[in-house]
This record gives sequence, C-alpha cells and structure tokens, in this order.
Amino acid sequence: MAGNSGIHKWKWVLFFVAPSLLGLLVFTVIPILTSLALTVHEWNLLRPPEFVGLANFRELFADSAFWGALRNTAGFIALYVPGVFALALGVALLLNQRLRGVVLVRTATFLPVVASWVVVSLIWKWIFNPTYGLINPALAAFGIEGPAWLFDAKTALTAMVITSIWKDVGYVAVMYLGGLQGIPEQFYEAARIDGASPWQRLRYVTLPLLTPTMFFVVIILLINTFQVFDQVWLMPMRDSAADRQVEVIVTEVVKNAFSYSRMGYASAMSWVLFVAIFAVTFVQLKLQKRWVYYEHE
Repeated sequence: MAGNSGIHKWKWVLFFVAPSLLGLLVFTVIPILTSLALTVHEWNLLRPPEFVGLANFRELFADSAFWGALRNTAGFIALYVPGVFALALGVALLLNQRLRGVVLVRTATFLPVVASWVVVSLIWKWIFNPTYGLINPALAAFGIEGPAWLFDAKTALTAMVITSIWKDVGYVAVMYLGGLQGIPEQFYEAARIDGASPWQRLRYVTLPLLTPTMFFVVIILLINTFQVFDQVWLMPMRDSAADRQVEVIVTEVVKNAFSYSRMGYASAMSWVLFVAIFAVTFVQLKLQKRWVYYEHE
C-alpha cells in the first residue's frame, strides 16, 4: 500500500505523534529555553525583560541566602538518601518472603506514597508538636526531653527528613522488590548446594545482583532530593525560626520568582540547580562500573 511506505508512512507517523510533540514543545522545550534566556535578564513581570549579562549569577554566588539553602539541601540529602536506601532495602527483603498476609503488608507499606503531601504534612506537624504531639511524650517516657522540632531551625530539617523517609520508603521498597524478584532462582540453588548460609546468600548473591536496582535508586533519590520542596514549604510552623531559616534551593527559587518577582534571578538559581543535578548524576554514571554488577558479567 502506498500509505505504508516512504514519505507517506512518515506523514502518518507525524500525524499521530504531533499532539504529543506539540505538548512537549509548548509545555517543556519552550519554557526551558525561556528560562535559560531569562538568566541574563532582569524581569519583574510588569515591564519588558532588561538584559543584565551575568549579573544574576554574580549576585547569586555572593548571596548568603543561596548558600544557606544549598547547605540545607545538602544536609537533607545526607540524612534522607542513606536512610531511605537502607530502610527500604530491609523492608523489601522482608516483603520478599513467602509469608501469610504479605500482600496486605505490601499494600500498607505503599499507602503513604499515594498520600498527598498536604495531608502528610498536617499529620506529622501534629505528631511533632512539642505539647500535643506523640513523639515528645514518648521520649519523656524514657526520661528524654524532646526538642521543639518544627519550631526550631536546628531540628526542623531532621523532622522533615523523618517524615520524608516515612512517606517514600514504600516507593523505594517496591523498586527493590522488583529487583529481588528478578534474580534467577538458580543462583540461590547453586549457593545452597555449595553450603552457603542465609547471610552468605544475601552477601554474595542477593546484594551483588541487586546493585543495578541500587544504582537506579541512588540516581532517582539524588535527583528528587535536590528538588525537595513540598515538606520544606508546608511543615515548619508559621512565623517560627524554622519557617524563616530553613530554606532549600527550590523554596528560594519559588520565593524569588513569585514573592519578589525576580524571574531572572530565580531562573539563574534554577539553572545552577540543574548543573548541580547533572554533575552529580554524571559522576554516578562514571562510578557505576566500580560497584554495579550486571548478570551477564
């Protein structure tokens, strides 16, 4: 048929993919290019953009608020990524067992993932309340005086990390579970024949063959955590020290763009964040050969 060959075929292909391509162009490509152009302009949404060259970047690297947000983002990553990585792995190993009712446990583990961050933030704000919440009275039962949590800038970030781990551990555990169930059974059978103990099977069979999934998990966690926003925006108590002092890069971007109407400066900050994420991801891709083992190897 003439419509299935040559240029006629590509016309039909273009006809069917055009809506998706148009959406990609309008809602992704053009905004990205526009934000890149705005990095060298000053624009307050009321008057036309004014070209300022690299002034936004010079101001950015001298801005103490930006460096404070960067430190908070790095601190969040340092606490959150190892915590989710290890806890989700333990949960996945448990959920991979053939136990009665394990399907219900898997469902319960994943429920926090589908919950809205608004709902989760309200629940955990009450849990962390130093007077009416659940955590400080539990600590008091052991003779420990609980901190002010979301009222104090020193402890607010830790509280948000705990909340984030609780919400996301089920999602990462499902990824691990998929990796565990993809490991061929013959590897375990061979290990049993050789007399390997359960710990040895975990160390020498499960963990090495799970490293591709671990690598994917690390990449996803790092990318997502660099862009942490919801919990930092919603959880600190309004007008407290934590609300004024605990900022991350994305909250700084949002405030500069929509509270201070500094779209060029916010765009510059966004592109610095993009470069940081790209660099960390690139390094991880280069390092994967040192610790990631694939089955064909």
